[in-house]
Amino acid sequence: MTQELPIIRLRPKSKPQAIRHGFPWVFADELVVDRRTRAIPAGSFAILEDAERRPMGVVTVNTNSKITARMMDPDPEVRITREWIAAKLTRALALRERLFDRPFYRLIHAEADGLPGTIIDRFGDAAVIQPNSAWADRMIEDIAAALRDVTGVSTVILNGQGRVRSLEGLDERTEILSGAVNGPVEVSMNGATYLADLTQGQKTGLFYDQRPNHAFAQRLAKGARVLDVFSHVGGFGLAALATGAEHTTCVDGSAAALELARGGAKAMGAEDRLTTRQGDAFDQLEALQAEGAQFDVVICDPPAFAPSKQALEAGLRAYERVAKLAAPLVAPGGYLGLCSCSHAADLSAFRNASARGIGRGGRRMQLLHTGQAGPDHPTLPQLAESGYLKALFFRLDG
Repeated sequence: MTQELPIIRLRPKSKPQAIRHGFPWVFADELVVDRRTRAIPAGSFAILEDAERRPMGVVTVNTNSKITARMMDPDPEVRITREWIAAKLTRALALRERLFDRPFYRLIHAEADGLPGTIIDRFGDAAVIQPNSAWADRMIEDIAAALRDVTGVSTVILNGQGRVRSLEGLDERTEILSGAVNGPVEVSMNGATYLADLTQGQKTGLFYDQRPNHAFAQRLAKGARVLDVFSHVGGFGLAALATGAEHTTCVDGSAAALELARGGAKAMGAEDRLTTRQGDAFDQLEALQAEGAQFDVVICDPPAFAPSKQALEAGLRAYERVAKLAAPLVAPGGYLGLCSCSHAADLSAFRNASARGIGRGGRRMQLLHTGQAGPDHPTLPQLAESGYLKALFFRLDG
């Protein structure tokens, strides 16, 4: 007997095959959205049926969102409880413990780890949860309790900031759910030391997704003069210092982020090889060109310029402009790294925009390496949005 949950149903012209094969989202125009469906509280659970009334699984419902339903479990009999969440966390933890020697990683990467719209980053004995979907916001105490039980962390922070929550109709809030935070947390990656601000920093405080791209950049940076633009807390710049870069210049709009970058360099004993410049990245790129500055390695890792399909064309123009302004700063035979975390801009579109910008900057190029997020950010092949990060490394001549 199917459990007593509300039922929502696909429209006759909707195609259930994609959902049965693992696509986790159901959009409003695919569903029969009647008065009863609209009355389901955001974040509640329901049984999804196809047009022939065959159960397809348990979904979470939010009629405030364009993604009206997210698949929780293909078993229509399952109950979404703290124990169910703990099982997902246990599975995710087993992967991370195989991949990493120390507990600093993304533990839950939303749909790809079976917890839709939920991000959890781990920082040793602390973890930061981003409940970016209504069900996770409603069940945050259960998620936090299961997280403590499965991993043994004592400090759990809710970071409810950002555009995605507003799309779900959720308010912004940050809260320490358990434990205490006493200043930035030291995180070691690729031999570099980073300082992560878990309560006031951007996103969860550190971008673990770039770890393998930092490592590739290190292969280019030994003995080099390095420019890290949109550096946040010093991602590529500190990685370069750790591998023996002669000098790194970090550029960011946030004074707080640059202060953390300087703190990381000091912890590594490399503060004398770091310069920071605060200001708008485009303005700083133009200023550096006017100064006649040249670097052996330039890396630009901007925020998502194309966070949606509607923003795609403007976003691609912005990526092209970054490449155009950065290319002249690369010494002949030097290297340019360009990154995008915009899921709306696929790899081909981003690569073409980058190449156009480099060409407009008066340079010829070889594409050396294409990178993506690390394996603690697994992708769901059916969901392109889960594979959002792209990193391109070029060698420039002329």
